[in-house]
Amino acid sequence: MANHRKKFIDLLDKAMAAADMMDREDLLFSYKGILFPTTMCSPETFKALESFEARSEDVILAGYPKSGTNWVGQILNNLVTTAAENNEDETNSLNDKELEEFPYLEVGDPEKYQRMEKLSSRRVIFTHLLPQNLPESIFKNKAKILVLVRNPKDVATSFYYFNNGMSTYPSYETWDEFFTAFMTGKMPGGSYFDHICEWSKHDDDENVMTLTYEELKENRAWGVKKIAEFLGLLLTEEQLQAVVEGSSFQAMKAKSQKTHGGVGNILFRKGGVNDWKTLFNEDQNQEMDKTFEERLARTKLGAKIKYEVYCKT
Repeated sequence: MANHRKKFIDLLDKAMAAADMMDREDLLFSYKGILFPTTMCSPETFKALESFEARSEDVILAGYPKSGTNWVGQILNNLVTTAAENNEDETNSLNDKELEEFPYLEVGDPEKYQRMEKLSSRRVIFTHLLPQNLPESIFKNKAKILVLVRNPKDVATSFYYFNNGMSTYPSYETWDEFFTAFMTGKMPGGSYFDHICEWSKHDDDENVMTLTYEELKENRAWGVKKIAEFLGLLLTEEQLQAVVEGSSFQAMKAKSQKTHGGVGNILFRKGGVNDWKTLFNEDQNQEMDKTFEERLARTKLGAKIKYEVYCKT
């Protein structure tokens, strides 16, 4: 992922500079009922996305915002890059700065997808989109999809600080104001509950694997090995360990200014579990508990979140 840094940083810098000149109410636009940042996405880009042609070798990392996609994306790219270096017959476009693209599928200009056709396999692509809003070719061609989920209380907490740190997103004067927006789905990326519910429908697909943020935090070595096996990557124990060591949250945060520019400290703030306890009051705890029970407790991904373990005081 380190090789994507110039495009990543340049696009974010331009988006934030443009957002600094905009009124709060103009920072987001709605597409298919879901809000997106105006300076990073566009209706024209979403229209062009419909014709994107996925490959069976593609790796798609899908997760709701602030579920850890930048962190797990580092792991994915390190695994794919290492595997490509093992195979002299496999070219790795991650090393070609002329062909690099911003890793989030829905972010960028409408011509992005034509340029992505020049990228060699295996392409690593991130997204915050619902499955029904992804190009049909991703499912038709059975690209590998890693679905990343995180408990809703920590997602909301992380998203609150993220919104207040990124000028491309509207800030909130109070946590209470943000909590109301989060619970009603009036957020960039839409409703967390819809996201988990919709991706649960694909949990049994042969080309889909689900991983939780919490289990990866508890045992990163196990998680890295599990991802490599899912992708069919043949790496030595030494290579796997190198990926594990290079993808700790602490290691990524330490080099975040170099890899992510001025937003490094915003993207990699704490990276922990249970930070929600610093913000949630009792009424908010009860509201979240009730909504989770009603919306997600009986879904497949809802069960994997282990709500009783991570979201109860």
